[in-house]
Amino acid sequence: MTTPADTRTSPSAALLRAATRHSGSRCVALCLATTAATGASLLLPAALGRALDLLLTDPDGGRATHWVLICTALVVLLAVLDACETVLGATTNAQATAWLRRRLTGHVLAVGPRAVGRFGPGELVARLVGNAAQAGTAPATVAALLAALAAPVGAIVALGLVDPWLAAVFVGGAPLLTLLLRAFARDSSRCVARYQEVQGRIAGGLAEAIGGFRTIAAGATAEREVARILRPLPELSSAGRRMWRVQGRAAAQAVAVAPLLQIGVLAVAGILLVHRRLSVGDVLAASRYAVLATGVGVLVGQLSALVRARAAAGRLAEVLDEPPTMYGTRRLPPGQGRLELRGVSVRRGGRSALDGIDLVVPGGTTLAVVGRSGSGKSLLAAVAGRLADPDGGDVLLDGVPLRELARSELRGAVGYAFERPALLGDTIENTIGFGVPTPSHDRVVAAARTARADTFVRRLPEGYATPCADAPLSGGEAQRLGLARAFAQGGRLLILDDALSSLDTVTERHIAESLFRHNAASSRLIIAHRASTAARADAVMWLDGGRVRALGSHARLWRTAEYRGVFGPDGSAGEDNGPSGAAGDGEGS
Repeated sequence: MTTPADTRTSPSAALLRAATRHSGSRCVALCLATTAATGASLLLPAALGRALDLLLTDPDGGRATHWVLICTALVVLLAVLDACETVLGATTNAQATAWLRRRLTGHVLAVGPRAVGRFGPGELVARLVGNAAQAGTAPATVAALLAALAAPVGAIVALGLVDPWLAAVFVGGAPLLTLLLRAFARDSSRCVARYQEVQGRIAGGLAEAIGGFRTIAAGATAEREVARILRPLPELSSAGRRMWRVQGRAAAQAVAVAPLLQIGVLAVAGILLVHRRLSVGDVLAASRYAVLATGVGVLVGQLSALVRARAAAGRLAEVLDEPPTMYGTRRLPPGQGRLELRGVSVRRGGRSALDGIDLVVPGGTTLAVVGRSGSGKSLLAAVAGRLADPDGGDVLLDGVPLRELARSELRGAVGYAFERPALLGDTIENTIGFGVPTPSHDRVVAAARTARADTFVRRLPEGYATPCADAPLSGGEAQRLGLARAFAQGGRLLILDDALSSLDTVTERHIAESLFRHNAASSRLIIAHRASTAARADAVMWLDGGRVRALGSHARLWRTAEYRGVFGPDGSAGEDNGPSGAAGDGEGS
C-alpha cells in the first residue's frame, strides 16, 4: 500500500536534484572545500602523532620542528576552509531558495485561481516562504553530509593503516550505528512532515484574519480569532516534541555506542603499545581517528537537516503537481467579441455551481448577469474569460474555443475589472497600463478619463508618476483605477465582475454612459448588483442556483416580483427606479 509520504518521495527528490543542479558551480566549490577540509582533518592526527614521536625520540627537536610547522599549517588551512564552507553554504542556500521560489511562484501563477482554491493563500505563502527556505538548504546539506560521511570512512581507513586490528574493532560495532541512523531518518521524516503541515494551517488562518481585519475589528472578535488561529498549537507542540524526542533519542543512543567503540579502539591500541607494535604517536593518532570515526553527532545533525529539507520539498512538490492551465496555438479571426457558452457546467465542493449554461452574447452588445449571492455570477465571469475552466461544456469567443487559443491571444482579447482590484505596478501609470505590452501615456490617460479617474489622479503629489504605496485611495478610486486598466487593455470582450459597486451614483452614471455606448468592435459581460446597471444592458441573464432562470430585457424581467427581489426587498435596491433604472442608487461600500 502506498502512503502519502511515499507518493511525495519521487517528486520531492527530483525537485531537490533540480535545485542542486541549478546551484551546480557553488555546490561543486562547496564539495571541494568540504573534501579538502575532511582531508586536512584526516592528515592532522597523523602529523600530530609523528611530531609527538619525534619530540620523544629526538631531544634536539630539529626534525620535530618541521612536523610541528606542518601541524600548524593544517590547523590554519582548516580554519580557512571552515570560513569558505560557511560563505559557500550560505550563498548556495540563498541561490537554491531563490530558484525554488521563482519556480513555485511562476507555477502558481500558471495554475491560476485553482491553486488558491486548493491550498488557500495563507498556505501558499507558508510554502513559498518557509518551506522553500528549508528545501533550499538541501544542496549545501548534501555537500556537508558527504563530508560528514567521508570523515568516518577515512578515519576507519586510517585506523587500518595504523594497525588492521584497530579498524577491525571499530568495524565490528559500526553496523549498530548504521541501524540507529537509519531508524532516525525514517522516524524523523514522519515527524517533520506533520510539523510542517500544522505550521501551514496556522499560517493560513493568520492570512485569512489579516485579510478580514476590518470585519474582526468591527465585530470585536479579536480574541476569538486569536483562539481560532492558534487552535492547532497543541498539535504543533505535540509534533515538535515528538520530532525533538526522535532526534534526542537517536543522539543519545549514538552517544552511548560511540564511546564504547572509542574505548575499544584505545584498549587495543594500548595493548599494541605494550607489545611495541605501536608508538605513543600512533596511539595519539588512533585516539583522534576513533573520535572522527564515531562522529555520529555531526551525521545526526546533517541527516536531520536533510530530512527537514526533503519534507519541505514534498510540500512544494504538492503545489507543483497541480497542473498548470494549458493553452493552444490558435489565433482569433476578425470579429466583434461574440461570446458563446455551450452546456457549461462547473462543480465546486461536490455540488453544481453552474449547471448546463447555454448563452450567446452577440458581438458589440452588453449582457448583464444578475442573481442572488451564491448563484454563480462571479464563477460565470471567470469561466467566460478562462480564469477558470468548466468541468463540462465549451466557451467560445468569435467561434474559437478558449482552450484552443494561445495565451497571448486570449489575454489580449479579454479584459477584466473586479470589485476589489489588485493595484499592481510601481506607479499609478504602470498600474493602469498593467497587462499592456507597451502602453503609451496618451493611452493610459484616455483610459483614466473614461473611468473618471483622471481628475483625482492629477491631484496626487506626482500625478500619474505617484507610487501606488504613496497614493491614499478610497474603495471607489481603487475601483476606477481597475476599470481604467481594463479600458486601457481594450480587446473584443470586457468582463466586469461587480466593478461598479463602490462608485457613487454620479460617477457610476458617467462611466456607464461610456461603458454602455454602442461599440460594434467589442462586447461586454457585466456582473450587476444594481438595477440601474442591469437596465442599461442590451439583455439580462438571471442566474438562480447556478442555472439560467430567465434571459431577456430588464424591462420585461422587471415585471416579475422575484426578479425585483434580487435587487432588494422593495425591488429597487434603495432607489426609486423603475425598469429604466434612471434614478441613483447610492454609493456602494
